[in-house]
Amino acid sequence: MTEIIATTDDGRFRVRLVHDEYTTNPREDFDHLAHVITIDTHLGQYAPVDKTGGPLAEAWNRVSRDRWKGIETFTRWAGIFHNAIVIESRPPRGPVSLWYLMRDDAEDLGMLPEAYLDAERKEYEAWADGEVYGYIVEEAVDWVRTDGEAETMSTWEEVDSCWGHYGYEWAAAEARRALAFYTRQRQVTTAP
Repeated sequence: MTEIIATTDDGRFRVRLVHDEYTTNPREDFDHLAHVITIDTHLGQYAPVDKTGGPLAEAWNRVSRDRWKGIETFTRWAGIFHNAIVIESRPPRGPVSLWYLMRDDAEDLGMLPEAYLDAERKEYEAWADGEVYGYIVEEAVDWVRTDGEAETMSTWEEVDSCWGHYGYEWAAAEARRALAFYTRQRQVTTAP
């Protein structure tokens, strides 16, 4: 998939979004504070989000005899005894899971712990759904034949690219920012 998402008014620069097909699982590629307990993989259709489940995985195994009723018990227990923040994830496609953050890890985040957990969850689910993109900023380059004939042509030449943007909305916003940067650069270099 490739999609031109924006072009400058003069038609000299454009930016395209392209699926990034070579990304790795962000849970394995980056450091994370959140821990994830996978509750249901839909009979093995999906891989567990986190292989170990983190420091509270053993407690989940004790309270989850009935895994669907155990969610509320575990969430309350984790909050009371470990001061943990827990959010539940039930994506349309993918494993049902509990994402949690120990309060000690959340002290210096600079944001609400729930927002941090949700951001990690969204990043993982975007990867699992194949919603990872790269953008390519291109400039129109005009060519004139050197043999004296008056033929010209224009081609698009890459001037910048960046890959590994999780989620369409964020990737599109970053692509538009990059296009705006090149538009400003051109205005600065062509100003009298």
